[in-house]
Amino acid sequence: MSRKTWDTLIQNATVFDGSGDKPREMDIAIKRGKIAAMGMFLPRSMADEVIDATGKWVTPGLLDIHTHLDLEVDLEPGLPEVVRHGTTTVLVGNCSLGTAFGSQRVGDQDPIVDCFTRVENIPKSVLRKAAEAVTWESTGEYMDHFDDMPLGPNIGIFIPHSMLRIEVMGLEASISREPTEAELVRMESLLDTAMDQGYLGMSTDGLPFHYLANSPHTDKRIPTQFASFGELKRLLRVVRNRNRVWQTTPIIENRAKAFLYFALTSGRLFGKTLKTSALSVMEFVLAPKVHRGFLGFAALMNSKLFKGNMHFQALGTNFRVWSDGIVSPLFEELDSTAELIAKEYDDVEGRMALLNDPAWVERFRSDWLHGRVGKGLAGLKTKLGMPDNLVPRELRMMIFDGAPVSEWEGESLQDVYNRVQRYQRGQSDQARSDAEREAFDSFPRTMADDADFMLALLREYDKGFRFWVDIGNQGKRATLDFLLHKNAMPGFNDSGAHITNMAFFDSNLSSLKLAYNQSMETVATMVKRLTSEPAAFFGLEDVGKLELGAQADLVIIDPEALANWDDNENRILAYRELFEHNQMLSRSDGVVTHTFINGEQVWCDGAVTEALGSKPLGRALRAA
Repeated sequence: MSRKTWDTLIQNATVFDGSGDKPREMDIAIKRGKIAAMGMFLPRSMADEVIDATGKWVTPGLLDIHTHLDLEVDLEPGLPEVVRHGTTTVLVGNCSLGTAFGSQRVGDQDPIVDCFTRVENIPKSVLRKAAEAVTWESTGEYMDHFDDMPLGPNIGIFIPHSMLRIEVMGLEASISREPTEAELVRMESLLDTAMDQGYLGMSTDGLPFHYLANSPHTDKRIPTQFASFGELKRLLRVVRNRNRVWQTTPIIENRAKAFLYFALTSGRLFGKTLKTSALSVMEFVLAPKVHRGFLGFAALMNSKLFKGNMHFQALGTNFRVWSDGIVSPLFEELDSTAELIAKEYDDVEGRMALLNDPAWVERFRSDWLHGRVGKGLAGLKTKLGMPDNLVPRELRMMIFDGAPVSEWEGESLQDVYNRVQRYQRGQSDQARSDAEREAFDSFPRTMADDADFMLALLREYDKGFRFWVDIGNQGKRATLDFLLHKNAMPGFNDSGAHITNMAFFDSNLSSLKLAYNQSMETVATMVKRLTSEPAAFFGLEDVGKLELGAQADLVIIDPEALANWDDNENRILAYRELFEHNQMLSRSDGVVTHTFINGEQVWCDGAVTEALGSKPLGRALRAA
């Protein structure tokens, strides 16, 4: 047993304490998981271990306020892909989906698989592994089971509304009829009990392209979207009365309805303010001014007139999404491509049947060209930055990253399409290799436009080609402004979701880099926005701050490495044994030198430590 006063002493650090105040040069001592001393020239002789942090920053552990790591935490409680980027607290149960009520399997009903597969783009094989790890049957058992788990980061949990409806009504009824009065009372009671147990609030969802994945319901949206305004008003009254949080997404297909629902934040209209965290604010490539409407509405709701408290979550980087063929969350927005995605992942025959069905091809061509060609209203709306669809269909925006022909790697689909056209007009030198010539010869000579080219790619390669496209925050021109906006909050990282399509585990570091590019004062503000500010908003005690007696969750960052790091160049597709599947991952090696949770080092010099996942460190955070 140690005879020293402190377990660890961090010396000579530039400390951002999470308050937003300018940093101070100081030492920090840790004892038994707590911050035991802070000051200048603390004696090395009093510590078992001394870390020289000269030239480094020390910040509170970072919060990731929007994740779907509830699917991973029971398979790998240490969450190593999180801590490597300095995140020590994660929030789960977002977007109306989660595991708080258990597996909810009844007969052929498998809600975790059914709800998560297409909404969060996670293969069914992965989701079945997650569902099989479930041992609880109630929200109380779920919260308590974290006590005996070797948890890495702390975890805060929302009650997911889709799962609440399924728990009370069953899956079939939750998407086919209104709840009875008795069922509404039961939902209120379960939600009220969960608030007693320390849940953060309730999450809902309104995005129109969030579909179920199991037959016969692949044309139905997830259960939360079948709830009436009256149902949400009653349930959110429970959340409102406890001063908890409503996490939600906009109903983008009906602006008037979206504004009505968002108005539920108003204390003036509903007697008491409802804290609301909504998705999301960014500079969309196809609708570059739409963020003004979101932020303007939040300003109106947060004014003295309405007495609301809402923000829109802001991603700290460009919103880059990868697609496997057309299997991607982006293409759920188009009815025709959603039909393709609804096919089972390995159902190549089923996808090929659609791709060669003349009626489906006609629908696809209509969807693909909608708003892009012709002189109708849809085209005018697109030119005005108010398109009917936000999914990009411009081949110049789609960049091969996993191309079926090596010469195409890093090129846009438009580049390849242009060369195919020239090759077919007789310019044989457009084929740079035998493989490319063979590929060019496989394309039909009847291609009329880029819709036909995409159809040809899908027929030839199915999911065997990958490309990425930036949906929003292209070039990060306005990203820092959003991150600092008073009606926004850094978040929307979706960590743990869309496992082959995106990876924003490192988004908090991206936010810090953007701040560092501006000034050290901006870094201090950004640290607050990533730590103490969200902790206070979500009602989380003893996280997000560096002060005497606080739990020692903290991060050491090398600012020089941060300045030289490019997040876009460090996203990889790697096989994870845990899932027996590939996953998009973030790498920021060298930026975070140490991550501490409850006083224990869990990340050090480019590797996780033995402590991570071997003993309890973090805890389930119960809302104050």
